[in-house]
Amino acid sequence: MDTPQEVEVWFVMPALRRQFVFSLKKQGLKQKNIAKMLGITEAAVSQYLRNKRGDAIKFSEGVLKEVEATCARIVDNNSFRTEFQNILKKIRESRYICSICHDHIESKKNCKICY
Repeated sequence: MDTPQEVEVWFVMPALRRQFVFSLKKQGLKQKNIAKMLGITEAAVSQYLRNKRGDAIKFSEGVLKEVEATCARIVDNNSFRTEFQNILKKIRESRYICSICHDHIESKKNCKICY
């Protein structure tokens, strides 16, 4: 794994899905409904809830609040893909991925590969 895109796929996206699963579960949705909304299996939802998937990174309070805020829209509009992409874009713009790259792949602290 040596590109920022791979880091996003292997670390950021699973962690973000995990946060959505926790937030939707907190709203009282059943695992079956969460799986359907997110386009994943019920087994994947179970793994996220048991911290067996997507727990390699922790997001800032800002990202966590953003996920919480978007969950109502997801439930109302079945718009997970749109909301997921919007948050990924914000994560990229904040350059949070840089810290993940530095922690998980060999990269220089001042690299400019992404930006």
